[in-house]
Amino acid sequence: MKVKETRIADVKLIEPRVFEDDRGYFFEAYRESVLADAGITAEFVQDNVSKSYKNTIRGLHYQIEKPQAKLVQCLSGTILDVAVDIRQNSPSFGQYVAYKLSDENKHQLYIPVGFAHGFSVLSDEAVVSYKCSDYYHKPGERGIRWDDPKIRVNWDVERPLLSDKDRTQPLFSSINKEDLF
Repeated sequence: MKVKETRIADVKLIEPRVFEDDRGYFFEAYRESVLADAGITAEFVQDNVSKSYKNTIRGLHYQIEKPQAKLVQCLSGTILDVAVDIRQNSPSFGQYVAYKLSDENKHQLYIPVGFAHGFSVLSDEAVVSYKCSDYYHKPGERGIRWDDPKIRVNWDVERPLLSDKDRTQPLFSSINKEDLF
């Protein structure tokens, strides 16, 4: 597997080596030592799986208490996975990276603590799996509105399908500094 840098420090794109033959394929989805060699030292304690339909946007989410690094993979379908830098002392504060993750390319995105995360579904449906470095902690959950005019994520969807919670998240400019990293 290859671990590649992205244009935002500490966010990494992971490309597995896939072995295919007449029976199907095999690839190593996780190897702690390879990730550690690339500077990824998060210890994952929880795996989550979601199924979503075309034009769904989930995000932008993060936890200020019990913050989570994430390792995101699309098991079925195609998503646009987004990581927004909310580290106040970072040169890329308020910027984002976005990568297509799919069952075809089998790529993963590592998102460290200090980022808001979200994704949009580009295929008819998608199943997404992600590892988290800490447990879900409702009192610490925070979010940024999906259509924030400062961040300007291009979600690549026609008619966004959102939860009420995601539709009403605060704008980035209105979030208190204590609720950022």
